[in-house]
Amino acid sequence: MTIALRYAARSDVGLVRSNNQDSGYAGSHLLMVADGMGGHAGGDVASSIAVGRLAQLDTDTPASDLVASLEETILEANQLILRRAREEPQLAGMGTTVTALLRAEGRFALAHIGDSRAYLLRDDETVQVTKDHTFVQRLMDEGRLTSEEAERHPQRSVLMRVLGDVDADPELDLSMRSARVGDRWMLCSDGLSGLVSLETIHATMDGVEDPDECAEALIQLALKGGGPDNITCIIADVVDLDDLPRSAEAPSTSPLIVGSAARTRNQPTSASGPAARAAALTRVESPEPPYSDEDFEEEPPRRGPWPALVTLVLVVAVLAGALWAGYTWSQKQYYVGTDGDSVVIYRGISQDLGPVSLSDPVEVTDVPVDSLPSITQQQVTSTIPADDLADAQEIVDRLESQTATTLPTTPTEGPTPPADDASSASPSSTADEGD
Repeated sequence: MTIALRYAARSDVGLVRSNNQDSGYAGSHLLMVADGMGGHAGGDVASSIAVGRLAQLDTDTPASDLVASLEETILEANQLILRRAREEPQLAGMGTTVTALLRAEGRFALAHIGDSRAYLLRDDETVQVTKDHTFVQRLMDEGRLTSEEAERHPQRSVLMRVLGDVDADPELDLSMRSARVGDRWMLCSDGLSGLVSLETIHATMDGVEDPDECAEALIQLALKGGGPDNITCIIADVVDLDDLPRSAEAPSTSPLIVGSAARTRNQPTSASGPAARAAALTRVESPEPPYSDEDFEEEPPRRGPWPALVTLVLVVAVLAGALWAGYTWSQKQYYVGTDGDSVVIYRGISQDLGPVSLSDPVEVTDVPVDSLPSITQQQVTSTIPADDLADAQEIVDRLESQTATTLPTTPTEGPTPPADDASSASPSSTADEGD
């Protein structure tokens, strides 16, 4: 028996939000959803960083290292988010949920933090596998709130655990699961689970055979429910390649990236009808008012030229000092970028001050940008900050290693050894459910 995944991925900006802060990834070994938070300029960055780092796991990872590899990589993504927030103050407070499945042979490692969810359809029953890390879920666990009250609670979206923000050591839910032929997994952001009931999710997952059509149907159900948030959905069927009919098309091994981590991040909603037209109207920028604040300002009293001249000289002196201090600081910074063809280490910052460039190439490496995975190419093009030259060289070494482990184009799975749930699980993981 040769286990494989037939998968689909969809993401929609929704009917209210102006940008998509969700990111999703589906590949032959990795499935994940990340729901970013932190405002217009933060959540999309956090979820994209998480997908970019975890995408490197989409290879044939040994089953014995499955949970440890997934946990370690998520914690590395957390450090990348924290570093980015420190370097760019406007991104302070950004974070993201992560719900991810990593497959090797006939088993899955499941990692979860936040309120995105994983559902499993097995033997005609759909169950929610993950538990939300929210304030209302804690109240429900303590018996202080019913499920009906939780649906209407004003703080139902308050998260207790996420990647990023201020937590340098986040607590993940980790477990090992069997990859049983016939199973269907669904990973989604709360933009879907918050609007579509478990009964409707089950009916759709059980009734729509094609994974792509199933994911699209679930997205449309959330949009019909109002679509106030971004909506992301991953559908994956566990299949046996040896048991497929000769006429059946083999599952694709090309990865799918959706949401803010994808090139189609600015794609409008797929909703149609009056709700979509109304949403489009609300996103139109408001016209400038027929007046300005200056129309209501009183004319200041006239003064002689000397106070203004002295003030101007002081302002110029302060600005000159600040510019010099800023330039001196910038020349102690390093980052990894590209000259269009190769990966390059630069000293300075990736900005220009008029005609003056604030960075210079220190080392042009022999790593071609087009040999990297597409998500990594985007990160290099956007530049990757480094603490110093040595850190930049370590980043280049990691990028160079990716040129040899680019996402696979053909299935790499071999025959599956007999599954032994109890012996394969990590000590920190929980027991298989539903076997």
